[in-house]
Amino acid sequence: MTVKRAIYHWLSAIVVILAGVMADEAKADSLATFLPDITPSELAEGADAFGPVRDDVPVAPVLKGGETVAYAFLTSDFVGTTGYSGKPIHVVAAIDNDAVLTGVKLVKHSEPIVLIGIPNSEMVKVTEGYTGLDLKAEVAAGGTAHDLDIISGATVTIMVIDDSLVRAGIKVARGLGLGGLSPAQADGPKRELDLSNETISNWSTLSGDGSVRRMTLDVGQINAAFEETGDERAIRRPEKGEPDDTFIDMHMALVSVPSIGKSLLGDAEYQNMTQWLEEGEHAILVMGRGAYSFKGSGYVRGGIFDRIHMIQGDKSARFFDKQHRRIGGLATTDSPSFTEMDLFKIPADVGFDPAEPFRLQLLVQRAVGAVDKTFLTFDLGYKLPEQYLLPAAPVTPIVESTEDEAAAKTMLWKRIWKDKTVEIGVLGAMLLVLTATFFFQFQATVNARVFFWFRMGFLTFTLFFLGWYANAQLSVVNLLALINSLRSGFTWDAFLMDPLVFIQWFAVAAALVFWGRGAYCGWLCPFGALQELTNRIARAFKVPQWTLPWGLHERLWPIKYMIFFGLFGLSMVSLSMAEHYAEVEPFKTAIILKFVRDWPFVVFALALLFANLFIERFYCRYMCALGGALAIPARIRMFDWLRRYKECGNPCQTCANECPVQAIHPTGEINPNECVDCLHCQVLYQSTDKCPVVIRKLKRREKIGKADLNIPLKNPPANHPNAKTS
Repeated sequence: MTVKRAIYHWLSAIVVILAGVMADEAKADSLATFLPDITPSELAEGADAFGPVRDDVPVAPVLKGGETVAYAFLTSDFVGTTGYSGKPIHVVAAIDNDAVLTGVKLVKHSEPIVLIGIPNSEMVKVTEGYTGLDLKAEVAAGGTAHDLDIISGATVTIMVIDDSLVRAGIKVARGLGLGGLSPAQADGPKRELDLSNETISNWSTLSGDGSVRRMTLDVGQINAAFEETGDERAIRRPEKGEPDDTFIDMHMALVSVPSIGKSLLGDAEYQNMTQWLEEGEHAILVMGRGAYSFKGSGYVRGGIFDRIHMIQGDKSARFFDKQHRRIGGLATTDSPSFTEMDLFKIPADVGFDPAEPFRLQLLVQRAVGAVDKTFLTFDLGYKLPEQYLLPAAPVTPIVESTEDEAAAKTMLWKRIWKDKTVEIGVLGAMLLVLTATFFFQFQATVNARVFFWFRMGFLTFTLFFLGWYANAQLSVVNLLALINSLRSGFTWDAFLMDPLVFIQWFAVAAALVFWGRGAYCGWLCPFGALQELTNRIARAFKVPQWTLPWGLHERLWPIKYMIFFGLFGLSMVSLSMAEHYAEVEPFKTAIILKFVRDWPFVVFALALLFANLFIERFYCRYMCALGGALAIPARIRMFDWLRRYKECGNPCQTCANECPVQAIHPTGEINPNECVDCLHCQVLYQSTDKCPVVIRKLKRREKIGKADLNIPLKNPPANHPNAKTS
């Protein structure tokens, strides 16, 4: 009873643990779940709190002293780009009102290589490097206005993070109207003016709520700005007056909005303006005072107001005299006095949207010679307050059409493939050479010495190019990710992110039908190549080679299958857990990270290589979960290319004794589950020095030849031993 009770308790504990793991896996990741673990100052300098996540757009205000200085968002809320694991890489970032990222933090990912290979500090450093990214510039450059900081071994992961941050950031900026990037630019719902709002307000109210915007520059600011240009000619001609004197005090209002227009212009002047405007046109009222005129006198000569310029996103408008009207006075009784008050019409063909932010750019000029001038520009920004707009339809930048998201993913993996064109070409050449070698293996192995150096050269190239340079080491984690993807909804995008791995898996699938698992394990696996090359070096230094008794050797084979099925079972519960335990593979340590990681992993990998010095391909024989996984479908192979004699195994044991991985039974059969297709048995098959069958055939031919020489001939040729000499 005690034993049964103990077993029951153990099973109950396991069930509870697995249930907890599954619950954690099922828990949805959202901005609200990550914010409690983030300090506000990590996302915006000096910030001290987060506001509640908004209902319309899933962002949280980042607060500093109660004021919003940025908006925090989770990339996976806005874009569906997944990493090689098939899962999103979750990054929380913050964006300010000028569409610039103020902080970036990597919060969660399931990338197989990064998860247990790349130091977390490296990933944090690269991710935080996106702080300061200007998304306005990214929109203008199509997302390529910055350079990628690639980490060796995590190329795909970095590109996924980059794509997610840039696309999600642009969506947030457009959804919130930051930096002039509006939902309209993203084909989102457009805001409409509330034409029924005709509330009359005084100047104080209009200037207080932002209906009237102001820009004031004094003489000191202007002189300092020209000094910063470093233009000595402009510096020598400073603006006259005291530093505090007003250079220009400029105000602007969008008076085609009924409430604003009637409040500032009065009913009569507002009606005159509406009759002046055609359908789709809008008007701004610009008011100024001070030493500098925003109109100047250029319009008198050329008909164009060259000192002001309206800009909205990628749209702009310059004003001509036909688009201008003077205003005699304002209807508000509490407004200041202005020396200039003018209406400017924005034509319909400009595509101006009154619901979106825009700016009026002021050109300040300074004479530096008889006819020469130098210029500076200053912007007066304007955004229509919410009370003048109809309620907006919910802005849902998260929900992107399936076609758009698929197109974005396709663009990403195509970009990766284009960047890897040279590597893809080299891998293609390697596969062609290897295919030709297998198809013509009898001819390839006829000369033992030539084939030996060909194989050593190929394995060296596999190790240095596929392994240490391209980081294209296949792993059992790839298979687990594929199985998990098939369960949760398979898509090609995640697997196309790494072209060299993708191509190799297709080659492996074809090779399983023709030759079995050995085509990869024996030729294209970088860690397998490392084992064989180091064992060859050990042999050169006379390191003794151990051959395990056949019975023990045969009983150690199942270990790799047990490891694979254990990882497979874990992946059914938690892919992340299976990825952790897949560290039984030394591939990441020895190949991807080139032994640059924490010492326990390095010691483990070196221990396996040390055993390999005495037992060739020790890891391949007994522990490789990937080899075990490939051996299972390899049973379907359709061809048996390896030639054998009926004497192989009985009585000849030459091939069995010299097989590098002991894949040949004492009875002579080659075990396809264990064979790595090194073709050494095919070299021996034709060896005139080692194969008893070949040696016997040669001796028989030699005897037949001598017998022929002893047969008397009536008319022997001149060179025959029986020929008579005269």
